[in-house]
Amino acid sequence: MNDEKEIKSARERKLAKKKWKEEKLMKSLSKSLNESNDVETGPALKKIKSEGSSDVGPDSYKRRSTLSIAVPGSILDNAQSPELRTYLAGQIARAACIFQVDEVVVYDDLGEEESSHSDNEPQNEARPCCLQLARILQYLECPQYLRKHLFPLHKDLQFAGILNPLDAPHHFRQKDKTIYREGIVARRPVKPGRGSMVNVGLEKDVQINQVLQPGTRVTVKLNCDEYEDETSTGHSHKLRGEVVPPWQPRAHLDQYWGYHVRIANSMSAALSDCPFQGMYDLIIGTSDKGSKDIPAQLPSSDHILILFGGLQGLEMAVENNGGQLYKSVANDMTNLCDYYLNTCPKQGSRTIRTEEAILISLSVLTPKVVFKSGSFTLGASSES
Repeated sequence: MNDEKEIKSARERKLAKKKWKEEKLMKSLSKSLNESNDVETGPALKKIKSEGSSDVGPDSYKRRSTLSIAVPGSILDNAQSPELRTYLAGQIARAACIFQVDEVVVYDDLGEEESSHSDNEPQNEARPCCLQLARILQYLECPQYLRKHLFPLHKDLQFAGILNPLDAPHHFRQKDKTIYREGIVARRPVKPGRGSMVNVGLEKDVQINQVLQPGTRVTVKLNCDEYEDETSTGHSHKLRGEVVPPWQPRAHLDQYWGYHVRIANSMSAALSDCPFQGMYDLIIGTSDKGSKDIPAQLPSSDHILILFGGLQGLEMAVENNGGQLYKSVANDMTNLCDYYLNTCPKQGSRTIRTEEAILISLSVLTPKVVFKSGSFTLGASSES
């Protein structure tokens, strides 16, 4: 009898410990995602600020124009099962990759009055649906060879096996020849006077030009001569490289290099916490209540943000999250957006789901986009 009690008690302690670890991981991810200074282009990144290192944070995007979309995390709560929640998030990621989106903002559109936080929970804690959407978006953006290092086991990724891969240009196979690769700083001792070793998905790790914290995701430019000799002759040479800003491969190769994810606790935070220099200079709201007169060409811009609403629409998201500043905006969305458009005016269904609206709107709007400078995104004409 005593043995049964001991076994039962040990099992309960094990379950309690597992639950505590999951809660701790959830809070840790929420904190890292909500600190705008630590947001990077990819999952589980830490801002690199070491002696002699270059800043690879969002400020680097000031060198080129960007396209962002804002999506409410609550759309996951409308899915009927955990599998469908996961698949829905995968549809958002696929749309972002297909249209070469630079930033996906996951915002809370439900408002404080519908908050599910307990009294003991921090009020700035992100809602679980927002965290799950952000985590799956980051997981899919991450090259496959890095996922096991950056994403521990988590219930939000329980059904990741049903997700369609992005197959983005920076998701290289081991035998792909390219001078740029995404990598993670290996947990290996560093010899004096030498840089860290980085796993970039090749048979051998690459030695970089500086010492960085293990577990940090970085973009690496490989030494061309050594890399070509290694891949063409098969001779075993030590590969070397240097850490570069994440925008550099796209600027150099004119090749899409993935999106970064940001969590915003409200619509106002989605707009005001813009990580790019100069903020968003063109904001487009999408709704079936918007104007059907879509311009033939949008004004040239540096940083474009396209807003999407959830089950109750973009207007309700503004009412719930806007605070005093946006109380009068809900009735006149043109006060908030430069353009407030209905991108599918002849819809046959009474409702268009958010994941459908993203595909429709991006296909309609991206051909009309003109970036002011540094456009590597849409293939549209740019001004010099």
